[in-house]
Amino acid sequence: MTGRKPGPPRSGPPNTSGRKLHVRVKTARGRTVGQVAWLERQLNDPYVKEAKAKGYRSRAAFKLIELDDKHHLIRRGGRIVDLGAAPGGWTQVAVERAGPGAQIVGIDITPMEPIPGALTMEMDFLSEDAPDRLKAVLGGEADAVISDMAAPATGHRDTDHMKIMALCELALDFAQDVLKPGGAFVCKVQRGGTEGELLKMMKTSFRNVKHVKPPASRADSAEMYVVATGFRGRDGRR
Repeated sequence: MTGRKPGPPRSGPPNTSGRKLHVRVKTARGRTVGQVAWLERQLNDPYVKEAKAKGYRSRAAFKLIELDDKHHLIRRGGRIVDLGAAPGGWTQVAVERAGPGAQIVGIDITPMEPIPGALTMEMDFLSEDAPDRLKAVLGGEADAVISDMAAPATGHRDTDHMKIMALCELALDFAQDVLKPGGAFVCKVQRGGTEGELLKMMKTSFRNVKHVKPPASRADSAEMYVVATGFRGRDGRR
């Protein structure tokens, strides 16, 4: 993006070098094997520990930090929309990096505690009036639309894939309607095949489009992110 002003120092992932004591969780009455495995993973995850240390509401904050460090998505003093914001980790990072004078709007169907420096809205992005309500509170064209939205998992891989891709396409439609020329868009997707079609759609509106899996995204997760920069503008689509 052009016109980016110096912001706070960019930070990489937590330091994972050196030997670490692995915390093991004993199987307890009332806990399933899956619950024990999840808890053990959380207790030994350096991103979880670093998120707590820095006051981030989720380890997902580091995904946006890593994406922004590399692709410069968040503009100082800009307008940023965070779709699927709860519990607020991405919104916190957007506030930090956009700095004073920025307009940060985070929405989610799940309630979340207020975040200083941002406007948070409890709203279903799939509601018919959601895009217009968002544009009204934003007060102008956006510099970035960021989306970590995900539909509740069904356990059926193909169904879950199609649901998250549908959310990404809706987020893209909104971004194309609200971004200013040069703006950025990032959205969570999953591996599975449809991403190629989505990339073709995005390349008509953005100069640079690519798939990215940030280091903070767990290796065993199918999630990836589509990052698009250099919005051509509503009149600049081919």
